[in-house]
Amino acid sequence: MKTPHRDAYTPEKKKCTAHPAETPPDDSGLLWGINAVAEALRGNPRSLSEILIEKGKAGARLQEIIDAAREAEVRLRFVDMERVGLPSGSRHQGVAARQSEAELLPLAELLAAEPERVLLLDSIQDPRNLGSILRSALAAGFGSVILTSERSSPLTGTVARASAGASAHLRISRVVNLAETLRQLKDSGYWIYGTVAESEAQSVYQTDFSGRIGIVIGSEGTGIRPLVRKCCDFLVTIPMPGAFNSLNASVAAALVMFEAAREKTAQPAARR
Repeated sequence: MKTPHRDAYTPEKKKCTAHPAETPPDDSGLLWGINAVAEALRGNPRSLSEILIEKGKAGARLQEIIDAAREAEVRLRFVDMERVGLPSGSRHQGVAARQSEAELLPLAELLAAEPERVLLLDSIQDPRNLGSILRSALAAGFGSVILTSERSSPLTGTVARASAGASAHLRISRVVNLAETLRQLKDSGYWIYGTVAESEAQSVYQTDFSGRIGIVIGSEGTGIRPLVRKCCDFLVTIPMPGAFNSLNASVAAALVMFEAAREKTAQPAARR
């Protein structure tokens, strides 16, 4: 049996505030050197998932790249260049960039299309998990995906291969502040569902997924961060009768997305 419509037990959407974070490196798609990185930023900043600046390095041309990256909303990280994975002897001049396997959209452009369903990934760090989730998102009809800029895997070749090419067919945006993004979605009429592994949370099989929705999937280790969790209208879980109660993030994401898709297909116009 379905639970009562959410309006019956949620008089108003929860208020939330914002939050930043930090990330690990990933493989492939690197270019380096001031001229190469500056040209990529000028020509097609959407093709870059992040700019890597050597810690302690300074200079006018490096600062120009930093300013351009910030203006284009490309993620910046200050790193030890020896750990980036550049070929031995590379003349990197203190800067490298990681190219994305999918074109990243500005958040405003993604939301302007008014997608019915949005998948939000809070710090998914394993590139294979991310790829698998993107593959399931496309199959379940979640064509718009929002990732965190920090503590999240870049969209590398590993991600693209794990997604079986799905990453090229999704509308994907990266945001610095996921909590603020959730606030924007809620102000635009979306209901936000955070997935948790807690028996007291509402079962996904008894949840009203009608209307415009956003589903948040947390990181592999710690789940949804506290400030992101505060922004969710509902916390939902996958009931597990067995003694083992933990699923891989990509498996859990697929189950929740397909349950939301099943409900919409079963009763496309109903609001319970």
